[in-house]
Amino acid sequence: MQLLEQGARQLLGLCLTAQHLAAFQSYYDELVAWNQRFNLTAITNYQQVQIKHFLDSLTCLLALPPVPENAWPEKPLPETLPVSTAWRPLLCIDVGSGAGFPGIPLKIIRPELRLTLLEATQKKTAFLQHIVDLLGLKDVEVVTARAEELGQDAHYRERYDVVVARAVAELPVLAEYCLPFARQGGRFVAQKGSDISEEVEQAQGAISLLGGALKEIRRIALPDLSGERSLVIINKVRPTPREYPRRTGIPSKRPLR
Repeated sequence: MQLLEQGARQLLGLCLTAQHLAAFQSYYDELVAWNQRFNLTAITNYQQVQIKHFLDSLTCLLALPPVPENAWPEKPLPETLPVSTAWRPLLCIDVGSGAGFPGIPLKIIRPELRLTLLEATQKKTAFLQHIVDLLGLKDVEVVTARAEELGQDAHYRERYDVVVARAVAELPVLAEYCLPFARQGGRFVAQKGSDISEEVEQAQGAISLLGGALKEIRRIALPDLSGERSLVIINKVRPTPREYPRRTGIPSKRPLR
């Protein structure tokens, strides 16, 4: 995991521990083994996985609020937190998680995250649960469902501090999948490629309608000539109207404008 270790230090200022690197190595080994039976990812090369899956996922850390120093020193997180608590662990959902990107790499580095991995394909959620169990990740829920359905579920709707998604759909569609999960005051982080300006412009109407407001676009150059990426960071400023997300299949067939 030398490329991951170097990239995390240079790009994100992260010093990965031996425990982190061992977790990523186990993740890689299982990804390759399962990919021989199920189509989890087209990228299985050892060097490419380190950069294009693991490090790329970790760039989402640039859009997450930092953990205050000594917030919960040497103590397990309590099951319930008092209302007066100044800091609490973030609730995060990874929409269309696939083989676990970006959610699982984020959880490895930020273990205090309370994470939901949402994926519609049963074979992929079986892999996700296997990795969660293998790595001993706590406070992770794996859900097999469509985003359009779960976004209308009162238990999940407008609950999360951070919603992340990578390579799921065009931004107008992705906003309808993801913004209903974000609480007011939370944020949605979409991982996109370098040429994103036109897509963001086309999504402005949908973002506003769904209760969001564009905060910023962060450009990130991955090492090893892997290209530039963009983090589209959208704040949730108003509740999402009740009729969104629309029923399964409609957001992609008739994107909001």
